[in-house]
This record gives sequence, C-alpha cells and structure tokens, in this order.
Amino acid sequence: MDIMNNWKAILEIAILWYAIYMMLRFVKGTRTEQLLKGLLIICIIYVATQQFGLYAINWALTRLFPISVLALIVIFQPELRRGLAQLGRFGMYQENIEVIDEIRNSAVALSRKKIGALVAIERETGLKSYIETGTEIDGKVTARLLTSLFMPQSPLHDGAVVIRSGRLVAAGCVLPLSTESHGLSKNFGMRHRAAIGLTEETDAVCVVVSEETGSISAAIGGKLSHDLNEDDLVKMLRKTFYNPSKGRIPWQR
Repeated sequence: MDIMNNWKAILEIAILWYAIYMMLRFVKGTRTEQLLKGLLIICIIYVATQQFGLYAINWALTRLFPISVLALIVIFQPELRRGLAQLGRFGMYQENIEVIDEIRNSAVALSRKKIGALVAIERETGLKSYIETGTEIDGKVTARLLTSLFMPQSPLHDGAVVIRSGRLVAAGCVLPLSTESHGLSKNFGMRHRAAIGLTEETDAVCVVVSEETGSISAAIGGKLSHDLNEDDLVKMLRKTFYNPSKGRIPWQR
C-alpha cells in the first residue's frame, strides 16, 4: 500500500512539474510573462501584509481578487485561445518536399527583385477562416505561380497565399496582425506582423519576403527568424515539415 502511495505521489509531482514547465515555455518571451511577474509581486505583497499585520492593505487585496479573475480572463484571452488550440494538435503535418523547393525558389526570385510576399503553410490547425477572406485558386504549387501572384500588377499581390496539403488553395488572404508586435523592429512591415500574428494563433508556418529590403524571413510559433539565406530557409522548412518515412508524425513537435 505504501509503495502504491509513493508511486502516486511521484506521478503527481511529475505531472505538475511537466505542466508548469510547459506553461513557462508557452509564455516565455510574450506579454504574458510580464503579467505573470506582476501577479507574483502582488501575491508576495499579499503574503507580506498577512505576516506583518497590514490589515487595510490585506483587506483591499482580498476584495480585488474576485475582480482580478475576470480581468485575467479578458487580458489573457488570446493566450488562452492559443493554448487550447495547441492542446488539440496531435501531430505534425508533412509537406511535400517538392513544394518546399518551389516555395524556396519563389522566395529567392522575389527577394532578388525586392517584391513583397507572404506565404502561409497550413499544418494541424485549419486556416479555413483566413482562406475565405481571399480568392480560391486550388492549383499546383510552383515557383512560377507563386511569383506571378505577388507581382505588383497582380490584383492579389497585397494579401497572403495559403498552401494546404501541397496545393495552393487561395491568394489575397487577410491574416491577423500580431498582438505582441509592439516590440518588433520598425523595419518590419505589415507582412511580418501578419506572419507573426497567424503563427501566434495557429501552428502554421509563414514565409515572408520584405518589399523594402528583399530579405527573407520565416515565422513559426509566433517567433520570426529574419534575414534567412536560401539554405537557411530550406533547412527550417524541412526540419518543420519533412520526414521521409511518415505522413503524420504522432505526438511530435
């Protein structure tokens, strides 16, 4: 009986440790991290007021706690939505290796001409709501098609292109801007902020070509990797999407 209780205690500690670790990893580098630090300071003040008999401050903090719960739900709404979405992802979608090469070739060609581009590649989380904001195409992904869509004379060049299951499903799509983009460099335009915004809310991967500098960037998980060369871009995309033996990779990120 004691052995069983010990195993239960070890299991509970392991689960709690993993949950705390994943929560800290999830909020690291976001505005939530700063908010949690503020909450920790308030908790320390609350404990201190109890220890030192500061009853007036303790009374005020006690009355504020119920209101704070509702306020936190409102403040953390984007993070809560993103976290629940991540809980529902059970694998990693494999994109065709030829599609990755076509995206690379298109990005390099557009970069040399300093033509802006934004390509979103769907993974586990569906992008249907964003696809519906653009024009449906449903064509084979080729560098020539991608490049032509982003040419200045194209009516769809301002929006994003969405790729799903190796097919170019829509162009001219509107993506959400990042809620945490205030810390970005002023050199980053709306395309970069939209790429970060989409990858904050979904597990999609975005490739961005800057219209001002011609630099190539990629966004994954709300993080932007800037000024990538051709090899870096391919390496990042293959690491994210490609596994030679499996189409779906369960429980792997």
